[in-house]
Amino acid sequence: MTSPAIVYLTASAQKTVRRLAKSWPEAETHGLAARGLDADITFSSATEHLRELFTAGRPIVGVCAAGILIRAVAPVLADKRDEPPVLAVAEDGSAVIPLLGGHHGGNVLARKLAENLGCIAAVTTAGDIALGVALDAPPAGIRLANPEDAKAFTARLLAGAPVRLTGDAPWLAGARLTVSDGAALEICSGVKKQAGSGDRLVYHPARLALGVGCERGCEARELADLVAKTLDGAGLSPLAVALVATLDLKEDEAAMEQLAEGLGVELRVFPAERLEVEAPRLKTPSATVFREVGCHGVAEGAALAAAGPDAELIVAKAKSARATCAVALAPEVINPQDVGRKRGHLAVVGLGPGAAEWRTPEAGHLLAAATDLVGYGYYLDLVGAIGPDQHRHDFALGEEVKRVVHALALAAKGRKVALVCSGDPGIYAMAALVFEQIEQGDDPAWRRLKITVAPGISALQAAAARAGAPLGHDFCAISLSDLLTPRA
Repeated sequence: MTSPAIVYLTASAQKTVRRLAKSWPEAETHGLAARGLDADITFSSATEHLRELFTAGRPIVGVCAAGILIRAVAPVLADKRDEPPVLAVAEDGSAVIPLLGGHHGGNVLARKLAENLGCIAAVTTAGDIALGVALDAPPAGIRLANPEDAKAFTARLLAGAPVRLTGDAPWLAGARLTVSDGAALEICSGVKKQAGSGDRLVYHPARLALGVGCERGCEARELADLVAKTLDGAGLSPLAVALVATLDLKEDEAAMEQLAEGLGVELRVFPAERLEVEAPRLKTPSATVFREVGCHGVAEGAALAAAGPDAELIVAKAKSARATCAVALAPEVINPQDVGRKRGHLAVVGLGPGAAEWRTPEAGHLLAAATDLVGYGYYLDLVGAIGPDQHRHDFALGEEVKRVVHALALAAKGRKVALVCSGDPGIYAMAALVFEQIEQGDDPAWRRLKITVAPGISALQAAAARAGAPLGHDFCAISLSDLLTPRA
């Protein structure tokens, strides 16, 4: 789910908005500018702003009357399978109503918010109420292969039709289904590729760990083709793949990232010493690989490490000219968050002149998504309240190098770090220092990090805007400071 927007229009909703934002750090607050509301993002027209959020696929939580939300998005309603969740929350926090996208996370989100607020989630979808389960919105880690058939299938169940269950589907244990071995309708669950239909819903539990390896600079198409051929040859569904796993030395390979993105899963990495633990379970150990990277197998080792100690290597290493892959089957659904670590991400974020309304949406997203915020203490104060799972790392003015080194070290551990700057980070600020430290540092992990530089409005631009248009033609900016950059 993309970053949600908590939208409110009045000061009376502020208390509820703050309660939601405190327990939901990935969300942004959006407030009506004319009311002077303290929000991450402000807007002038509620109708236009809500419509823009909806068409962009952003989940919307409106702390306002449901009618406002309905009238705003009604003209842009189209395919319900593609719509984001839209929820109405009473200004006093007494009720949460999922209006749209109930089976795209809306109902789950409504229950989560209601639990945080101590109120009722008014879920009205028929399947949830009558069957005790939403067949088109299975739990995390369970994927439906033919969602286009779910609506008619559910309607037949609601009419009293029996169903037979094939495979292991513990998530249906509490559902109110009429189960019969001879039923025409079937719910099938497993990692094998199967055809769905109007009479058969096919679910794939994410129990497969895909281990991959490749030479430096391997083409993304080669790796993707190898994986597709390997899964197809074993009769395995790509929807059953929980994650892509590899050696940490390969975490910055574009082919790896594109493979994970194409499969819709995370890329998780392990150090060589962890993969070497799996050496006794490898089917094709290699002394050559051990000499090069410190473990006897990357693809098989990564698959087994990701799938756990009770996993089975069901597809041994397959090779192309420059890539390898292997598949391990876990006894349960794999939670990627419990496996290895993610590629570290350092975002160098410009706050602009300081006021929230002059901060870019990109900066807001990166700050909300960060696990750690690093910066000069005053700049971190400007960020405002942080989430309960975020960590703040304060540094004094003048400790710029320490700030950067600390941020890089955190990111190298797989954290999502926001290095906070005022103005624009690329104009007499921290971005250049980040790349200098990466280049001059002796930690190779820093060179494998994902780096994002989020621009901000500089003091130069802010002052010019207040003065009129002094920069309307050619101009030159010269720094008179010798801090970090000698004048000579």
